Amino acid sequence: MDYIKELSELIENLIARDGSDLHLSVGMSPVVRIHRHLSVVVGKPVLTKEDTEGFVKAITNPEDLEQIKQKKELLFNHTHKHGSESYSLRVTTFVEKDGIGIAIRLIPKLNKGIEELKLPKILSSIIDFPQGLFLIVGPAGHGKSTTMAAMIEEINQKKTKHIVTVEDPIEFLFKDNKSIITQREVPRDVNTFVDALNNALRADVDIIMVGEMRNTNTMQSVITAAEVGHLAISTVHANSASQTVHRIIDSFPPEHQNQVRQQLAQALIGVFSIRLIERNKGGLIPACELMLNNTAISNLIRENRIQAIDGVIQTSGEEGMISLDRSLAELVRSDEISLQSAQRYTANIADITRLL
Repeated sequence: MDYIKELSELIENLIARDGSDLHLSVGMSPVVRIHRHLSVVVGKPVLTKEDTEGFVKAITNPEDLEQIKQKKELLFNHTHKHGSESYSLRVTTFVEKDGIGIAIRLIPKLNKGIEELKLPKILSSIIDFPQGLFLIVGPAGHGKSTTMAAMIEEINQKKTKHIVTVEDPIEFLFKDNKSIITQREVPRDVNTFVDALNNALRADVDIIMVGEMRNTNTMQSVITAAEVGHLAISTVHANSASQTVHRIIDSFPPEHQNQVRQQLAQALIGVFSIRLIERNKGGLIPACELMLNNTAISNLIRENRIQAIDGVIQTSGEEGMISLDRSLAELVRSDEISLQSAQRYTANIADITRLL
């Protein structure tokens, strides 16, 4: 098998079908994910151990192969060219019981802004903050990176700023417009997120975008950057605003948690939580929760009454806050999504019914 040609055909199929992911596993035919649903690529044979290894060798170099052998996994970017178009792909390779497995995610082109992505317009006002921490959260594959990139591109189009992005791996490539954008990839360009952040603070930076706050050292560095005069935008593995605050604070040792609460209460701008839901007419549309830090939220964080944040969000719509249930209900009322879809994403079905 010509693995370069075969992989190219599979990626072309993914692009043509508006898919998001391609899975290559021993003992199965290639599988693609189209609007959340997995389906086998028709006409393709069941893959052997030699096949998946052949695909990996087709898009890696000897150094990458050695890393896979040593670490049992590797995450990297790959560029697929089709005529004059280039498509960015995030490739995850991993050792499994029968050989090597491959998961390839197609990174969508950033050709839409905040409004075109049907995100709340209030996100455009976040870029006007001179400093502070803004977090974007939600399940994997629901648009966190795209939302963050759309905010950075809006800054790039409107403001003269120095922006530094720190990612593992880089997902969207930005082209300087009004702003200067420095993109650094861990570990290719810098050893760790903390090293990159420390360097950025010495490089006359205005805005820092961190792909993900994965550990306490990175969290502390990002919070400090927000405290000392920078706008910091990042993501956390959490599903809601209150869960995000809990996740950050609980990541630190008990003796440091009170200090982190005080820092968050002061530095946090807000938390945006996103879900991409299947539309009635096809495709996906975002439902969201937006918490904006005000006096009430700040006091709740300081006093460690995080569980009460949800109630403040629900009653602060006039300040621009958005509850997930209200967002879901509005999508149902406008016939964008079904009631059944809304109920799958709410923690309280009665609330959705009441809002309708």
